[in-house]
Amino acid sequence: MTEREKIHSGDIYWPSDESIMTEQLGYLDLMDEYNRTPRRLQKERGEMLKKLFAEVGENCYIESPYFANWGGHHVHLGSNVYANAGLKLVDDTHIYIGDCTMLGPNVTIATAGHPIDPELRAKGLQYNMPVRIGRNCWLGAGVIVMPGVTIGDNSVIGAGSVVTKDIPANVVAVGNPCRVIRTITQEETDYWNHQLELTHQLLKTSE
Repeated sequence: MTEREKIHSGDIYWPSDESIMTEQLGYLDLMDEYNRTPRRLQKERGEMLKKLFAEVGENCYIESPYFANWGGHHVHLGSNVYANAGLKLVDDTHIYIGDCTMLGPNVTIATAGHPIDPELRAKGLQYNMPVRIGRNCWLGAGVIVMPGVTIGDNSVIGAGSVVTKDIPANVVAVGNPCRVIRTITQEETDYWNHQLELTHQLLKTSE
């Protein structure tokens, strides 16, 4: 198995291998171009995202600047994904983000780890574990998601949380380390649907 093939295997490997670096730098150049492209050029930015990311659904938007180790090459976006400025993707292996998920400013999603053994770490060795974030999630400002984590559909992660373990669907979780504090109830869903209905009524009244 080549060093390039090991990046998705979970095995330790040398990320500074020449074949890896050459490919990686090409994606980083395109990422830099995306970050320099004015926001008014939405069509051009959208086309760049499709070249940069592994998958891009409909109506996705990534604020500039963002940084990704591979420019987003191993990142899979569903539809209607929004990421605020300062997104950091350590996308040395796959990151999956479901439909309608929102990422606040300065969110970090990391897939890479290094050996605890200091001698191996000093050699620059690395291993990678994929991250999966479900549909309709909201990650607040400054959230850090660690390698190998899965976050279930509809869950909310509070600002500044460090997610070290899996988070189930339909919960609110906060803290360092991030812990579930409660489930999202039907009463909350009903409340927000009612607020939406009131907003629509106000808009009709003002017409």
